[in-house]
Amino acid sequence: MARVGRAERTTKETSVLVEINLDGTGKADVSTGVGFYDHMLDQLGRHGLFDLSVKTEGDLHIDSHHTIEDTSLALGAAFKQALGDKSGIVRFANASVPLDESLAQVTVDLSGRPYLVHSEPEGMAPMIGEYDTTMTRHILESFVAQAQVALHVHVPYGRNAHHIVECQFKALARALRQASEIDPRQSGIPSTKGAL
Repeated sequence: MARVGRAERTTKETSVLVEINLDGTGKADVSTGVGFYDHMLDQLGRHGLFDLSVKTEGDLHIDSHHTIEDTSLALGAAFKQALGDKSGIVRFANASVPLDESLAQVTVDLSGRPYLVHSEPEGMAPMIGEYDTTMTRHILESFVAQAQVALHVHVPYGRNAHHIVECQFKALARALRQASEIDPRQSGIPSTKGAL
């Protein structure tokens, strides 16, 4: 059975369509109008081995906030749909990914309960191109809210803002990939409650 998800979100501010295949090959086709965010979503698809299609049109004449936020919400919703009832998945995973001087550590539980813990170095440059670096936490908050996962993201050190953000997305991709993989030894839902 294909593990695919599709989410559409249309408001007065944005129009978003996200499609994801958890058992893909890492092919990403992303267009949000925010170059650096596109680059990060490409990393998510590539390193998660998710086939990911993202098409967003937003009110970029105001700023990128609505576009990034609504895309992240739709991504979380599509990811949750693709997981289905979560039968047979690994559920928990962690990944540490360096990018030159920066290191990201990500731990995830596909628990059905949204919770985010996030930390990154103080004093980051405020912008990467047209990407507001304060949006990284909000991207993760929005994704977690819809995907209904517990996510801990920690960047203990780093200097370059581009590297600090990018290693977070790469580590997130690896952790989500591992947690969502099918465990051949797991015959049902990996919870004593019988539901996630």
